[in-house]
Amino acid sequence: MLGCAYFGAARLGQTLRYTASVSAIWPPVGLGIAALYVFGLRWWPGIFLGELLVNGQLLLEAAHPPVGSVIGQQAGNMAEVIVGAWLLRRLIGPRAALDSAWQVSGMLLAVGATTAISATVGTISMYAGGVVDADELASFWRTWLLGDTAGALIVLPLILTWVADPRRAWRTIWTWEGITLVGCVAVLASVAVLSDAPLTYLPFPALIWAAFRFRPPAVTLCIAITAAITIGVTADKVGAFSKQPIDNRTLSTQLYVLVAALTALFLSAVVAEHRRSVEQLAESKRRESEGAIEERRRIARELHDSVSQALFSTVLHARVAHKILDAEAGLERSGRLSQALGTIEQLAKRAQSEMRRFIFEWGPEGIGDGLVPALSRHVASLAEDPIDVRVEGPSEPLPLTRTAETQLFGIGREALANVAKHAHAETACVRVHATTKRVVLEVADDGCGFDPDASRAGHFGLQSMRSRADELGADLHIISAPGRGTVVRVELPAVNGRNGG
Repeated sequence: MLGCAYFGAARLGQTLRYTASVSAIWPPVGLGIAALYVFGLRWWPGIFLGELLVNGQLLLEAAHPPVGSVIGQQAGNMAEVIVGAWLLRRLIGPRAALDSAWQVSGMLLAVGATTAISATVGTISMYAGGVVDADELASFWRTWLLGDTAGALIVLPLILTWVADPRRAWRTIWTWEGITLVGCVAVLASVAVLSDAPLTYLPFPALIWAAFRFRPPAVTLCIAITAAITIGVTADKVGAFSKQPIDNRTLSTQLYVLVAALTALFLSAVVAEHRRSVEQLAESKRRESEGAIEERRRIARELHDSVSQALFSTVLHARVAHKILDAEAGLERSGRLSQALGTIEQLAKRAQSEMRRFIFEWGPEGIGDGLVPALSRHVASLAEDPIDVRVEGPSEPLPLTRTAETQLFGIGREALANVAKHAHAETACVRVHATTKRVVLEVADDGCGFDPDASRAGHFGLQSMRSRADELGADLHIISAPGRGTVVRVELPAVNGRNGG
């Protein structure tokens, strides 16, 4: 099977020959290296059989080269494929998807080194058999080298990128944008090579489009289409390259294919690296956010087990001491001391209330059964504040992740804290509005208002809200002016289904 595929690739290269002996590309190189790279070097007999069929057909021609030259050519081609696959595994590792610049560089180094082996051995064999003269050695070696290199850089990346995940690659192409891309590449490549005007590099915008919008499999497919059209048109003796002498025609086509392939491959790899870095950064932020939430819960548990219990004990002891003092010293003798104990009791109660609120906000329950119930419970814990606060929102679950609801709760809590501490408001309202596309949280009060653009040293509430909104990718608007109250509005996209992420 492998030998037949190798022979078929050779026949394809022969049908695209510019003359009886000159081919712009040699596709079997890429196929052979890719096969041994993917399946292992133990498959080399298949390559040997395919190469034997190719050279056997060559010996059947009337003007065939000497048998010794053909044997030397086969030895060089076998060394090219085997060494290329071995070197490729050493440089980029197994199952590389060519989605990083170092992988593309490693492939280029492996291809360049091994095609030089074949070109050198083949040229020496042909010279020894009298097929080429001494003054033709340089151009013959260059044509051989570039033909094998171009064939490898077209076929090898195509196979490596598609064999890694063919279903995903096919799904990427089988879209309206993917089909449009393939059509544009075919049209632009045809216009570029058929036109007499200097439009040779017209396909490059489409290749750049493929690199930015699609993954390496689509890019390698576009490279193959561009190369096939260019070489096929030139082989039919039409197009921009066909008017040149045979040596220049071959060289121009090979360099054109190589420049297109390398540009698209490296650009695609860089874009893939950037995309991967963005995904890793988002994942890192997600883990950091989850870690911060877990750390808050740990602190809340420790505070509940230590500080909260100590405050509760302080309130009890102050109350007991107050009663003992009243009973033993009498009301007329306990005035100042009783007042001091009462103050201690009130301060401890206030600290205990603040601690309960803190534990509720940071505690292991989090937002519990949803954002609106959590905001309602938080407002209920503000009963000691002389502000009339009402909460309005849907009773059904919101189309948000648990992380998003937690961050929204933090913004709402911070906004209410600012109302209580700075607004001098009489009423406030917390509204939650949700649609299938957007979720909006709004905290409004009738307080004194302020200038949102003015800096306030030592006040971090607004900074905290903006930081939370940035982590969510939400839009945060603070509408306020002195004497006109304040509205804090947060808007973010909804998600399909509520989960615990």
